[in-house]
Amino acid sequence: VSALAMLMTWKCALMHMPYGGAKGGVQCNPEEMSEGELERMTRRYTTEIVQIIGPDKDIPAPDLYTNSQTMAWMMDTYSMQQGNTVPGVVTGKPLLLGGSLGRTEGTGRGVAYMVMEAARVLYKDLRGLRIAIQGLGNVGSVVARDLYDHGCNIVAVSDVSGGAYNPKGILVPYLTHYLKENKHVVGLKEANAITNEELFELDCDVIVPAAIEGQITEKNADKVKAKIIVEGANGPTTPEADKILKDKKVFLVPDILANAGGVTVSYFEWVQDIQYYFWSEEDIQKKLKDVMVGTFNRVLALANKKGVDMRTAALMLGIGRVAEAKKMRGLYP
Repeated sequence: VSALAMLMTWKCALMHMPYGGAKGGVQCNPEEMSEGELERMTRRYTTEIVQIIGPDKDIPAPDLYTNSQTMAWMMDTYSMQQGNTVPGVVTGKPLLLGGSLGRTEGTGRGVAYMVMEAARVLYKDLRGLRIAIQGLGNVGSVVARDLYDHGCNIVAVSDVSGGAYNPKGILVPYLTHYLKENKHVVGLKEANAITNEELFELDCDVIVPAAIEGQITEKNADKVKAKIIVEGANGPTTPEADKILKDKKVFLVPDILANAGGVTVSYFEWVQDIQYYFWSEEDIQKKLKDVMVGTFNRVLALANKKGVDMRTAALMLGIGRVAEAKKMRGLYP
């Protein structure tokens, strides 16, 4: 949790968001809990942290095993203790309670933009690129749909149950329908069954790890054939694997940039909440693209100028921005 909080700090600074960085959680298995148990736990957790959250303090947003309903419970608990409705205390809320259009798709859409920009650098043309995606949750499913709509060839996908591979491409509309009916990707027709480990060894152009941390390690990094990796998940590449991929000259877009679409649209939601003025989805998508592409270009320019990889350049920008702000503010008392 502390490591994720640190990464969130650098991520917000990198994206020029007016936030610090924090993370929190409860040790439990939500899949074994009833909705009533989840609600009671969420409300108790919110009560315990009520003094450190607020629209001008820490602003929680959904992450692993949480969703818009979780955020609705948190907002309601906080608001009841304040004596008035405070929609800006959390983001990722339902639209009915002050949520933002495009928030659910924000992270995945941002990852898709980063694939497009990386492809522009290496391949010039996006169409026909072979994409392998690990993870088909809110992030991976949006990446698959957006890149498919832009002419990419989604050759492999996977989730916790396993994966599916078709070198000629998987029809994403059929995949979406199949997942709604079957919940998991295993058994997808006209595709060969593969493991999550095998996905990283496929002959493809781009890999998008969008599941959990620690998926690309020193044991499999040398087997990666893709020229581009865009980290949809937090920390999917270990430090040892990072060095191997760098030596292989893989163009890697790091997590603090690649998956920053979520916190960016959370920021948009917060701005809308405190103004009580809400934007169209077209406005949000345009603003998101402007922020993501602009930051990508700044990171790429610094990487080229300093002769470093994209992760190092992104951290240099994020940490440097925090250091500069701290220096300007000075020490008190």
